[in-house]
Amino acid sequence: MKRMRDIAEIDRPREKLIVKGAASLRDEELIAAIIGSGARGKDVMVVAREIAALLVPGKQPAPQDLMSINGIGEAKASQILACFELSRRYLTKSLLRITSPEQVPPFVCDILDKKQEHFLCLMLNGANEVIGRKDVTVGLLNHTLVHPREVFAEAIEKRAASVILVHNHPSGSLDPSQQDIAITRQLAESGTVLGIQVHDHVIVTRQHYTSMRERGLM
Repeated sequence: MKRMRDIAEIDRPREKLIVKGAASLRDEELIAAIIGSGARGKDVMVVAREIAALLVPGKQPAPQDLMSINGIGEAKASQILACFELSRRYLTKSLLRITSPEQVPPFVCDILDKKQEHFLCLMLNGANEVIGRKDVTVGLLNHTLVHPREVFAEAIEKRAASVILVHNHPSGSLDPSQQDIAITRQLAESGTVLGIQVHDHVIVTRQHYTSMRERGLM
């Protein structure tokens, strides 16, 4: 493989990408365009070829595998992984995303007609895409039943960036009780300690919903 300095300027990865489009580049050329440089005594194309050898369809390389290559530190590994994530978010069929409380009810439509209160947690990634749901309790809410451990254990396992708390009011009332407010604040504080933001606590009924964040209650 030619060294970068031995390649005609028009055929170098970044220049070629601009003129001919990204689809015209081989895997190692795309990687070289991302990382930009190699290491002392090691050409960028050599480093790029070693990275390309790690790539498996449908699977993102692990940071430690990338950084095991001479010439790849945290900064370049981060660049590569960021490219993977942006591609996943915008060029593939993405997960369903929640950006406002009005989008919450369709995710919990099974509890709208329940005769008891159901408390659950929707888990979101950094793009606000729903990556899981945890049904926490059935029955009247209290501090004993809605324990932070039960709410956040699965969110930690799934590496969620944030959660949305949801529960139904069989009575049809959309007004949060004092217990609802106290539990919300307790869980928001716990989430801050764990590094998992509580985006909102949404109360749902068959007719409508209310957002405790929009009401200024958290």
